[in-house]
Amino acid sequence: MLVRWLLAVALVVAPLCVRAADPLPAQIDKLIEAAAGGPVSPAASDAEFLRRIYLDVVGRIPTVDEARSFLNDKSADKRAKLIDKLFASGEFPRRMEELLNQMLMERRGEDAEWQKFLAWAADTNQPWDAIARAILDPDADSEQVRGAAYFITNRLSKVGQQDTDYPGLTRDVGRMFMGVDLQCAQCHNHLFVDDYKQVDFQGLYTVFLNTAIRTDVKYPAVTEKLMTKKIDFQSVFDKQPMTVGPRVPMAKELMIPVFAKGEEYTVVPDPKKKVLGVPKFSPLETIAKDLATAENRAFAENLANRLWYFAMGRGLVHPLDLRHSGNKPSHPELLKLLTDEVIARKFDMKSVLKDLVLTKTYQRTSVRQSSETLAEDRYRVAIEKPVWAEQLLWSTLTAVGTGKSDTDPRKTANVADLRKKFLTAFANPAKEPEIDFAPSVKAALFVMNDSTILSWLEPASENLVARLVALKDEKQIADEVYLAVLSREPTDDERKDIAEFVKKAGTDETKKAKTLGMLAWALLSSTEFCLNH
Repeated sequence: MLVRWLLAVALVVAPLCVRAADPLPAQIDKLIEAAAGGPVSPAASDAEFLRRIYLDVVGRIPTVDEARSFLNDKSADKRAKLIDKLFASGEFPRRMEELLNQMLMERRGEDAEWQKFLAWAADTNQPWDAIARAILDPDADSEQVRGAAYFITNRLSKVGQQDTDYPGLTRDVGRMFMGVDLQCAQCHNHLFVDDYKQVDFQGLYTVFLNTAIRTDVKYPAVTEKLMTKKIDFQSVFDKQPMTVGPRVPMAKELMIPVFAKGEEYTVVPDPKKKVLGVPKFSPLETIAKDLATAENRAFAENLANRLWYFAMGRGLVHPLDLRHSGNKPSHPELLKLLTDEVIARKFDMKSVLKDLVLTKTYQRTSVRQSSETLAEDRYRVAIEKPVWAEQLLWSTLTAVGTGKSDTDPRKTANVADLRKKFLTAFANPAKEPEIDFAPSVKAALFVMNDSTILSWLEPASENLVARLVALKDEKQIADEVYLAVLSREPTDDERKDIAEFVKKAGTDETKKAKTLGMLAWALLSSTEFCLNH
């Protein structure tokens, strides 16, 4: 009897053990498919996957050489090998730097020290909790990380006669690092989100209200005033007086230590010598340690949700900064799994992202298989994502270049100026998260009239148009231009259209070059080029 009972238990437990031991990508796919509510789309074609993975991992489309090499590869594990190659490449850190900058600053401005900090963090694969602590409690004495202060100083810089935007900084810290938008809880408990209390906003607000921008150095830096008591606040509705000290939202209030008179500072301020005081109690340091930690589940969950969004195009909690009990995640078990993994992997973003792109869910086609409306939050079909301004820059340079794998578009001499142009044309206005595809007249006029863009579409050396001009066969022209710009082969109908278009140019070389330049321009201007499918 005992033997039978043990065998029965083993039969029940064994499958659970196998499932728990599955690699993370397999666990993710099981949870997604179990909640799909219908058939899931098949895997993306090799061309669709190729373009998607290059844009997501290295921030550009593949060169013609890279595309041909992958598409001609017949090995069964070529996708996994390509993923390994791209994550190990020197371009992945640049992609992470741009991704972090876009997310954290939302096009508020540019600063060389901030970029240096982000570049170092990406190059050395710094974990997210370390990055967050460096931002929330910036170290002005470390040349390596001092630029992290720009997150705070940019938001505290006054514009005209406006008051210093301490509330805006408070809101952004909640949004970026905990996925909670406390803006409407500044003056009273949130009217529509029961979880967001006024004390959550005010407790975080008191930390930043105690800071100021340092003016004694040329790089971004902040200083803290002496904090000796809590701040007073009240709801605009009941006018009931309340007090609060430094507090991570939805956590315990932190104690403000009391020091004997004359013992409050580690560095005593001396206005005559222009020496800034350094209080022994640093609210910034305390809040950074308590917020950016595995013990703060909301911090880890926010990262898990944002990594999922970066890979899949939509957060499990959506919008990203409205995490609360009334806005349930689409897949609670999956969010818990990812959060646990984020903590277990010590906030290693690269590691988690790599597993996300290895999933069948990520590698699903974005082509709908029927007219059925597929809810985006089910992930039955891949979600199309906008291509950001930086990705458009690197992809355009790649498309119009020589097509060779050893060509690095970053070596273009005027890349800094080009970046400014592309940001001006394609980036969202400051403070607007770039979530959805939003074509604009400004972007269209840039592509139509910018002299640099138009110069790239004239034959020179071995660039795209020069290669097209050298080809005599219309089919070869169609294949080359589509592979260079859209990373895929053209359809039969597209080949036919291109053949008719090219034949109109006749045999005149100058007219042919202009015609082929227009062809390349049309593909670069297309919606397909501006979306990651």
